[in-house]
Amino acid sequence: MSALSFYVHVPYCLRRCGYCDFNTYTPTELLHNGTLETVSGDYVDAVIREIELARNYAGVEVPSIFFGGGTPSLLPAPTLGRVIEALRQGWQISEDCEITLEANPDSVNSEKLIQLREVGFNRISFGMQSAKAHVLKVLDRTHRPENVSIAVEAARSAGFESVSLDLIYGTPGESLEDWRFSVETALALGVDHLSAYALIVEVGTKLATQIKRGELAMPIDDLMADMYLLVDQLCEDAGLSWYELSNWSKPGHASRHNTAYWKNANWWGLGPGAHSHIDGIRWWNVKHPTQYTSALLAGNSPEKDREVLTHSQQSDESIMLSIRMKQGIELSTLAPGQQDRVEEYSRSGHLDRDRWEQGFLQLTPQGRLIADRIVRELVV
Repeated sequence: MSALSFYVHVPYCLRRCGYCDFNTYTPTELLHNGTLETVSGDYVDAVIREIELARNYAGVEVPSIFFGGGTPSLLPAPTLGRVIEALRQGWQISEDCEITLEANPDSVNSEKLIQLREVGFNRISFGMQSAKAHVLKVLDRTHRPENVSIAVEAARSAGFESVSLDLIYGTPGESLEDWRFSVETALALGVDHLSAYALIVEVGTKLATQIKRGELAMPIDDLMADMYLLVDQLCEDAGLSWYELSNWSKPGHASRHNTAYWKNANWWGLGPGAHSHIDGIRWWNVKHPTQYTSALLAGNSPEKDREVLTHSQQSDESIMLSIRMKQGIELSTLAPGQQDRVEEYSRSGHLDRDRWEQGFLQLTPQGRLIADRIVRELVV
């Protein structure tokens, strides 16, 4: 093991978005009449306790640290900085370590962004989702569309080396022209990285309930396919190249942290519900933040369960993850039968024919739309 990345889960939001199925909690869900300060008071202390547990894997370099959530930007910069400093005390942080913060555009201002840079963050990812107010309303997003440009400009002024935006497509009521406007608005801000995710309607969410009641219509698959092809073309035209199924970046700005996931590298997930993977062993923490914090402050491990991946599982996961990447899969790593089952896709335009001849399975834009189908051909 030569490198170990860290993910830090901050499970707090002031309000739950209607589509969200993530492991996040509002203050009132955790404590009646609670505030963010009261429910998160011991949280960072607990995370630092878990960092102590991770020091069994000292002696390796840390190439990336990613704070996700939830809304980690709700916590004060010095509080987040305590976590970064604890990691610096335990490991060699690479000189070019990518330290990312996910942020709601409404939860930062110029002063806070400067503070975030001072404690070590050099990359920020804003949850834009859409530039259309009616789409944000369906998603239950709280920020105003115009605040995204304000936040991006403030992040640039604060010295962030890489700025990313997240978009969601396929929201009920969103047209192709709505989507075009959102993508063009995002690209016009000159960001270094763009993520675009298809909306998934998760059972148990407010959005799923609205659709079940007939208040909203399910996203249309053909429209979502057109939306994907559109964002891919607009990004390429703007100088952001596809490097992973849902991600485009300028040269040198691909997310190192997320790339570590797709390459099945080693990472330690800190926080409630966080997953970790080291050398074929995967484990995950208890899900609820109160249970997580209580366990660590009592001197116990927050681990809920773990599994040792078999060779077959590791092989299948390698296929499922690497097919998402622009580099694709080396054909030499596939069995002859696997190659035979997918070669037809190189003739149908779903795999790049030139790259196939060069010994690689690489998805074309049309192929990315059916990536799961191609994976099923390979892992049967």
